[in-house]
Amino acid sequence: MKCKWFSILFAFMVLLYTVNFSVAQDTVKIGVLAKNGPAKALSQWKATGDYLTASLPGNQFEIVPLDFKEVNTAIEQGSVAFFLVNSSMFVEAKVRYGSVAVATMINSRQGKPLKAFGGVIITTADNDGINELKDLKGKTFMAVSKSSFGGWQMAYKEILEGGVDPFSDFGKLEFGGKHENVVLAVLNGAVEAGTVRTDTLERMVAGGSIFLDDFKVINKQVHPEFPFVCSTTLYPEWPLARIAATPVDLSDKVVGALMKLKPEDAAAKNAKVVGWSGALDYGPVEELQKRLKIGAYAGK
Repeated sequence: MKCKWFSILFAFMVLLYTVNFSVAQDTVKIGVLAKNGPAKALSQWKATGDYLTASLPGNQFEIVPLDFKEVNTAIEQGSVAFFLVNSSMFVEAKVRYGSVAVATMINSRQGKPLKAFGGVIITTADNDGINELKDLKGKTFMAVSKSSFGGWQMAYKEILEGGVDPFSDFGKLEFGGKHENVVLAVLNGAVEAGTVRTDTLERMVAGGSIFLDDFKVINKQVHPEFPFVCSTTLYPEWPLARIAATPVDLSDKVVGALMKLKPEDAAAKNAKVVGWSGALDYGPVEELQKRLKIGAYAGK
């Protein structure tokens, strides 16, 4: 009889411990820029949240998709503890809200690990009227969006330093919303030239939707060991950042776990990354914002 009661008491204690453990878990929200919509953001990054939850007992990591207009509000209000956005949006959050980059993603592109990316300015191969940046004057041009770092801001800086002001010298400036839209608009003659993030063309070629020979790259740059056509300086990849109020010890644990991520893990495969590195220097991105008077330096 005593053994039976002991077994019941033990089972009750195990149940109580399990319930208390579940309740004690802290929810840690990671905001992710959902540039292609919330469903795709969750498909890409949920496994990373699950990986961190499994790696750091006592914490439940939740991925929160954010559109471009929601990012700053979430950071300012502290509704996320960490956030993953493009490098330019991070700099704005750093300057305005004291956010800190804690890691940089190592992208997986054509089987190569890349910590940097750029922009590519294109026209059609048979357009003899555009061969260099100055030829863009008076032409119609499409970029992704004003807040797209690789799909506009990088090229904007190069074009401006090439002696052309896009907002006064272009025949027309449009924003297509997605990188693929820009490429197809150029190919179909809807605009005379455009800019997208590096690797967009090669990805579309691999998908069978375009041929690289149909395009001409303007202001072509060659960067050692960088495998994609490019028209700009290279800048560090997207950072994972913490808001100012997030405890440093939690941040250190998250970074430590991410550093152990292997390319074959589901979190890496779904996110299409090789892994993570320590945070790179985002000073060049801040200098770009100062030069263009955008982001944190708009109107200054």
